[in-house]
Amino acid sequence: MFVDRIKVFAQAGNGGRGCVSFRREKFVPKGGPDGGDGGRGGNVILRADQHVDNLSNLFYEPIIKAKNGGHGQGKKMHGRSAPPKIVKVPAGTIVWKDGDRTSNSQQPTASETADKSAIRSPQSAIEPVVDLTSNGQEFILCCGGAGGKGNVHFKSSRNRAPRQYTEGEEGEQGNFLFELRTIADAGLIGYPNAGKSTLLRRISAARPKVAAYPFTTLHPIVGVVEFPGYQRATIADIPGLIEGAHRNLGLGHDFLRHITRCRILLFVVDVAGSEERNPVDDLRNLRREIDLYDPILSKRPWYIIANKMDLPAAPKNLEALQNRFRSVEVVAVSAQTGEGLEALREKLVRWLGGASQRELARSATVGSAD
Repeated sequence: MFVDRIKVFAQAGNGGRGCVSFRREKFVPKGGPDGGDGGRGGNVILRADQHVDNLSNLFYEPIIKAKNGGHGQGKKMHGRSAPPKIVKVPAGTIVWKDGDRTSNSQQPTASETADKSAIRSPQSAIEPVVDLTSNGQEFILCCGGAGGKGNVHFKSSRNRAPRQYTEGEEGEQGNFLFELRTIADAGLIGYPNAGKSTLLRRISAARPKVAAYPFTTLHPIVGVVEFPGYQRATIADIPGLIEGAHRNLGLGHDFLRHITRCRILLFVVDVAGSEERNPVDDLRNLRREIDLYDPILSKRPWYIIANKMDLPAAPKNLEALQNRFRSVEVVAVSAQTGEGLEALREKLVRWLGGASQRELARSATVGSAD
């Protein structure tokens, strides 16, 4: 099961209670207070792990709780601090705050945690809590409460036998929304049955499902493409896009959010029109959907992969496609027969290299402005 969006309840551990104790030993009259402090509660820590590819572990554990700190003891013994609760999430996970991050938050019911589609808040207006983008990156989601003070802290010249102590602080808790956005160098975008999964199988070791019906791919699949000189790139097979996806039709937003991290966009077009659609209209609709979803995303470098060149109507439609989009590079391939795949690999190296240079130039411009 692939889960890329889920609501969870996280609660850090409470601090341990301070101790009221007095020293009682032979030949030590009126030994005084010796109550120790409580231990600190455990933190809830998120860790990005490259070996985790989705959020299915949180589907079965939507309530995350860290342990409480130990209570203080006599002889000034400090209570044990609780270990942190480490939750492994895939790289590319964004965490949004859902409600107030206070100690009075209510725990979600089982139906609330299971129904991910019920959460449709306008996240563009909300600042994310954290964006975990690199392997090994950690973030403290909820801090554990500090331990309470023992009575040894309350002694004075006028209060030699204090019986005061403090309770441990409560740990932070709250409801959060976890959302996965796949990290890849390039994303394969196209209508259902355009041949995206077949193409990814031919150029990488990934094995997405391939069948003769639409929406075979229901979640993103990332493949690694090897280039000469020990270079490599990650290519994401994105589920099929249909007209109206920006209004959440079809897979809708479940598809569109996964292309937001891709450096370049590769539009796979059925240039043979085997589904009785015009490839020029298909590409125009795809570009329109992405522009309506996020105008900034539509400004990223994009290229055209004309697939199914082994079919009879492909050469004529390819010429019409090239005449309509003269400023965009087009590579003609046949994922079924392997035609044009080597040329595609060579162009991928050049396209990704150009995207890296543009990113470096943009970073240098921003740095000089600051």
